[in-house]
Amino acid sequence: MSYREVVSGGVVRWGAVAVGARMPVAAAPLALVFLVRERPGGYALGAVLAAVYVVGEIVGAPLLGMRMRPERARPQLAWGLAVGAVAFGALGLLPEAHPVVLGAFAFLAGAAPAAAPGGLRALLTGMVPDKAVAQALSLESILTFGIWAVAPAAVTGLALGVSPALPLVSAGVLMAAAVAGLWLLPEGWHSDADDRGGESMARILVRAWPIFVTGAASLSMLALAELVLPALLEQRGIAVGWAGPLLAALAVGSAVGSFVYGLRTWPGRLRTQSMVLMFAVSACLAAVAVLPGVGWLLAVLGVAGVLQAGAMLTRNLSLREVLPPSALAAGYSVMYAAVGAGYAASGSLAGGLLSVVSPSTAILAGVGLGVLLTVVGVLGEVKPAASPGAVSAGGDVAERTAVGGGGDAERGL
Repeated sequence: MSYREVVSGGVVRWGAVAVGARMPVAAAPLALVFLVRERPGGYALGAVLAAVYVVGEIVGAPLLGMRMRPERARPQLAWGLAVGAVAFGALGLLPEAHPVVLGAFAFLAGAAPAAAPGGLRALLTGMVPDKAVAQALSLESILTFGIWAVAPAAVTGLALGVSPALPLVSAGVLMAAAVAGLWLLPEGWHSDADDRGGESMARILVRAWPIFVTGAASLSMLALAELVLPALLEQRGIAVGWAGPLLAALAVGSAVGSFVYGLRTWPGRLRTQSMVLMFAVSACLAAVAVLPGVGWLLAVLGVAGVLQAGAMLTRNLSLREVLPPSALAAGYSVMYAAVGAGYAASGSLAGGLLSVVSPSTAILAGVGLGVLLTVVGVLGEVKPAASPGAVSAGGDVAERTAVGGGGDAERGL
């Protein structure tokens, strides 16, 4: 199925709501730094607030996602986004508040709407035919990468050109608009009340742990490259100002990769595609650690973005193989938390390594960790046979996984 057949009025409305819900998420860490940077110790406080915000996301996503009811997801999504809008607005309106107060609002801004990305993804896939799920997820990925490319520039422009508080106030307004936009979308998605076969949500999600591990590994390697990139450029004698164009190449490559992945059906099982793509991303980042010129770095980071987008899409499609419809929003939310945890772990690793080794060595160490996590995840997915409970939980696996980006039932998806 082509993209033309996927795009509809409902999907366009979904895209508008997704922008309102996700732009604040992409803007939050940098906006928090700008909010307090002029206070004594402002940069350190901003870094702490950004970390607290991410911790809120990591905690809130699985806790709230596991409690989402598929047939009545809208009220839960609306409450989470509404509380997040209030928290963002409070941060912008109270820039001089005590750090503990700011930290509490930052945690709430991260935690309350943390289930929205997973819920909106499940809502989107419920709006399109099963055979078009890969294209729908590709469109979502393109939109997400576009948001993450625009958000830093928008935050910088508003904070420096108008007011440091304006990005967070604007984030609250956008998230509130997303709440209103939810009533233009379906209330939820179809789910058989008995599709879990009597198993608890937690047990079903635990069975998908290998997918969460490889999902975390996918972003952790690129996150390490992003965080170490300025130091690496200095090590190479290249102007640090090149970090922006290089990261833009990474984002553009990811958007291109998302689009290309949805254009056709790719051979092999999803876990095989994921493994190949992850090892290819690892090779690209290892090359980044040793390549001397800006031109080479632009090219390799662009390719890494293309490959990483495909790797993340295979992980999201794999969740549809092993989870029943009633657990999809929870699964996507746990994946969101796992990716956030991988990013946070990469940041901590980068900070620790840069104090004792060169930037290139730090990147290579991060690549090694990512490869290890990938191997663990892939081995965890290789099972001699699915248990009866797993088949019951997954429903008609052969039918549900015959979507683009992975082949058909005859190829063992």
